[in-house]
Amino acid sequence: MEIRDLCKRAFEVKHEVAKLTTNEKNKILIDAAAQLVEDTDLIIKANEIDMKNAKQNNMPQGLQDRLLLTSKRIEDMADGLRQVANLQDPIGNVLSMTKRPNGLVIGKKVVPIGVVGVIYEARPNVTSDVFALCLKTGNCAILKGGSDAINSNIAVVASLQKAVEKNNAPVGLVSIIEDTSREKTNEFMKMNQYVDVLIPRGGSGLIKSVVNNSTIPVIETGTGNCHIYVDESADFDKALAIIKNAKTQRIGVCNATESLVVNSKIAADFLPKLYDTLKEKNVNLYADDKAMECLGEKSLVNKATDEDWGKEYLDYKLSVKVVDTVDEAIYHINRYNTGHSEAIITESYSNAQKFLDEVDASCVYVNASTRFTDGNEFGFGAEIGISTQKIHARGPMGLEALTSSKYIIYGNGQIR
Repeated sequence: MEIRDLCKRAFEVKHEVAKLTTNEKNKILIDAAAQLVEDTDLIIKANEIDMKNAKQNNMPQGLQDRLLLTSKRIEDMADGLRQVANLQDPIGNVLSMTKRPNGLVIGKKVVPIGVVGVIYEARPNVTSDVFALCLKTGNCAILKGGSDAINSNIAVVASLQKAVEKNNAPVGLVSIIEDTSREKTNEFMKMNQYVDVLIPRGGSGLIKSVVNNSTIPVIETGTGNCHIYVDESADFDKALAIIKNAKTQRIGVCNATESLVVNSKIAADFLPKLYDTLKEKNVNLYADDKAMECLGEKSLVNKATDEDWGKEYLDYKLSVKVVDTVDEAIYHINRYNTGHSEAIITESYSNAQKFLDEVDASCVYVNASTRFTDGNEFGFGAEIGISTQKIHARGPMGLEALTSSKYIIYGNGQIR
């Protein structure tokens, strides 16, 4: 089906989808979860084609990890659908109700956005997450995944559509654009006649392209140049464990830590311990002059350039900056961060509060890994992306981010 026809179909059924009851939506989600598990072999077979192509094309290891589907990951996708089914349905909630002096009663009610388009890269789990969140909020979803995951995405959507059809829900509730060419992506970005909002999820190049070229309103998700600042009062064992997790658990995700800032009062003692901890994973450190002095000549230590401070590596690489004060750390982080997730490791309450108050990011942590910036970890069941802008939605986007509102006004004959 042509892109215009897909978008028009979703537009034509969006009001029907908006009328689905909570029970009807939850039934589709539960059935879709069961269908994903039932279709595991078919989905993995399709994913194997994508993985084979990824290896032949020398896809970076971190991106291959994002692309890979296993039985466990498909079960996790299904569990995400079940979790969204168990969440409170926000649609129809009345946020406020006030009575004006003229007797008008004015309320504000939560409603669906309508048709939500998502352009994303090599993460097949995004396909089911977007479906779940859009369905629960009464929206139609149009999915435009990248060529790297096209076989996986088609297989996942085919499974989800079985559950939609089983429940006699509108077929336009979820659609996938199978043509992955740049021309078709550009065509999709011009479908403002039918699509209410467009959400890009992927690398900086994709996000920039969508923001610059779309005629559809865009919710901008961001890349993750995430920092951890190790304060002078930090507990070393706590800091080392958090940094190792944040940097090495999964290198190809946007909430992995890419930059480390260390207080100069502890740098000489702390950085050699950090090197030994990260050496197990062969993490290369890109250090400034002060950090180089503390680390000495080691095989995995490299001199940082100005480019390193703003880089999202998505690799076993970490930039290291030494500062004298928490204020200097905050200045460095606010200058180079992407508004995603930042953390401080400290035993000082005042420094923790200062960091929380002054760091400009969607998520700011005290004594915890940046890897927790995730819809599931935040109790949203799934996420449609992590917004780094400040309008409408910010941080992990769950159900609330996919809703709008309208005013409802009760009168008894008032005229103006």
